[in-house]
Amino acid sequence: MRELQIAPSILSADFASLGDAVRSVEEQASWIHADIMDGHFVPTLTMGPLTVKALAAVTDVPIECHLMVTSPWDLIEQFVQAGATRCTVHVEAGRVREMIERARYLGIGVGVALSPDTPASEILPYLELVDVVLIMTVHPGFGGQKFMPEVLPKIREIYERICNASLDVDIEVDGGIGHETVVQAVSAGANVLVAGSAIFSAGISPVAAIKDLLQVAGELSLG
Repeated sequence: MRELQIAPSILSADFASLGDAVRSVEEQASWIHADIMDGHFVPTLTMGPLTVKALAAVTDVPIECHLMVTSPWDLIEQFVQAGATRCTVHVEAGRVREMIERARYLGIGVGVALSPDTPASEILPYLELVDVVLIMTVHPGFGGQKFMPEVLPKIREIYERICNASLDVDIEVDGGIGHETVVQAVSAGANVLVAGSAIFSAGISPVAAIKDLLQVAGELSLG
């Protein structure tokens, strides 16, 4: 079992005090997950490089920019300059190999993401080239959606491919992660868990919420 990691999604945090939100999870977060949406690839418009730059200025936790945008090749350098540690691009946007090579040239980590309706076969050619595969367990574009269990077989398929090829690639899941669904995701092979509402709207401190998720997932991995 690979190391379990939590990546708090700041899309679910209070945008009036994002710096405080990031600092509130530093103790337990492996990554800060920034959902970058352009209002075209997905209907929602979220944050840009200036927000990422502001976040990078207040934390040493690495920042992953999940680029849900139509033309990531036009934007990736801006996010790298802003402080992104890793950029993850959607296979549905196209020009995937070009994007991977660009990220490597810029000196950052790189991931490839796929939406719930996209088959695993679309990302298999890139497994040896990336650091992480991000599998959407909700339709991209909105926070607070329910986890889609029908995506679990795809997680298992990709996990088996990675294991069979002995690749050093993380499997990240994004969407609807909470106490119940974390069990399903980790059982299928995921080890990086993006969580938003389960951390920032849990009714307890964000650090306590992360610890709870890690405990549930850790008990499963040990069992």
